[in-house]
Amino acid sequence: MAAERTQDRERERDRTGPRIRLDLPRERRARLLPEYDPEAFGRLSERIARFLGTGRFLVWMTLTIIVWVLWNIFAPAPLKFDEYPFIFLTLALSLQASYAAPLILLAQNRQDDRDRVNLEQDRKQNERSIADTEYLTREIAALRMGLGEVATRDWIRSELQDLIKELEERRDLFPSGDSHGSDVPDR
Repeated sequence: MAAERTQDRERERDRTGPRIRLDLPRERRARLLPEYDPEAFGRLSERIARFLGTGRFLVWMTLTIIVWVLWNIFAPAPLKFDEYPFIFLTLALSLQASYAAPLILLAQNRQDDRDRVNLEQDRKQNERSIADTEYLTREIAALRMGLGEVATRDWIRSELQDLIKELEERRDLFPSGDSHGSDVPDR
């Protein structure tokens, strides 16, 4: 009976394929698209987005457009590279704008993610600070309560003075002829 179960398991394994082990990483499959590092791409897009938002980019773009327009107006016909009046320039500027917007959004999303992580870290730090402050407040309150029961120098001094007065009053009330200070004859 045990042999039949073993044979049934082997048949089932042969039908379903090899057993998948969960304690080992899977083998890498071949991919059709090349792999890229999303962090590197994100950093590059942020650099481009930062450059697109600078005055330097605007100056260079303005100079390029001016040179383009002047070249296509004043250059001899065989040297002009834009046969139709500024269609290629329009295409280039449209492409630049179509790439700039997603790059700027990508950079903004990455900044939002960083801000979210920083806010979460700040929130956790604030929670720890509040917990520490509450703990210290409780400890200080416990110390104050404990100090309320501690004998101070002034309190001890006043108690000693009261004791001295009480002893003097007793001496005045009960003068003793016996110098030994025994209370046996009084009993």
